[in-house]
Amino acid sequence: MKKYVLDLTVRTVEQLSPKHVLLRLTHEQPLPEMLPGQFVEVRVDGSPTTFLRRPISINFVDKENNELWLMVAMIGDGTRQLGRLKPGDILNCVLPLGNGFTIQSNKNASHNVLLVGGGVGVAPMLYLGAVLKEVGYEPTFLLGGRTAKDLLELEYFNMYGRVCVTTEDGSMGEKGFVTSHSVLNEHFDSIYTCGPTPMMKAVAHYAKEHDITCEVSLENMMACGLGACLCCVEKTTEGNLCVCKEGPVFNIHRLLWK
Repeated sequence: MKKYVLDLTVRTVEQLSPKHVLLRLTHEQPLPEMLPGQFVEVRVDGSPTTFLRRPISINFVDKENNELWLMVAMIGDGTRQLGRLKPGDILNCVLPLGNGFTIQSNKNASHNVLLVGGGVGVAPMLYLGAVLKEVGYEPTFLLGGRTAKDLLELEYFNMYGRVCVTTEDGSMGEKGFVTSHSVLNEHFDSIYTCGPTPMMKAVAHYAKEHDITCEVSLENMMACGLGACLCCVEKTTEGNLCVCKEGPVFNIHRLLWK
């Protein structure tokens, strides 16, 4: 896909939690096509310690309002600077980058899909669920957090499918990790997941045990987003591959995960 460098205008900034903001960005021209699972590299202006762009998953694309949504976890100087943006500010973005999730037209109405997200890894699951819904699927979301306050955008997820949640402290949904939720007793034909690596490895193990097609969106450190700096290399069955260019989405059978 063609890549663009665009100055996007911040339309709104929504505080999702003390550590997370939702940026809704727009442009005077129609936004380019973007696929679920792809990401953008954003330039951080005004931070004396941030020299490289920051990779951020595409949270949602609102085509009707010509908006790109980015969920930002404010964990460092660069992302904290992004969290201080105001409506009307300009954010320079390179997009869309990477390869997205595999989505096929739903020719089998009984094909059950499960989308598993943990932490800020829930971000790409929203746009994926919306697109799956659009082509005829009825997705089930399984979202996990440490506490109820860590479960983000639930009102949006509920628009596109059934939502199941877990919290480590039991403050919402079932207590425990996503891999212990009772929904996993049901039959699923495909699983998509993004989140902390231990969580994704556990989901991948479950998928392999039950012979379920599974794709994961890796969150390796990415600096350039174009496969030049080699800091996001992942060992695969095809050798070392740059996650930013060959991923971030991989079928679990391509990864050398034990």
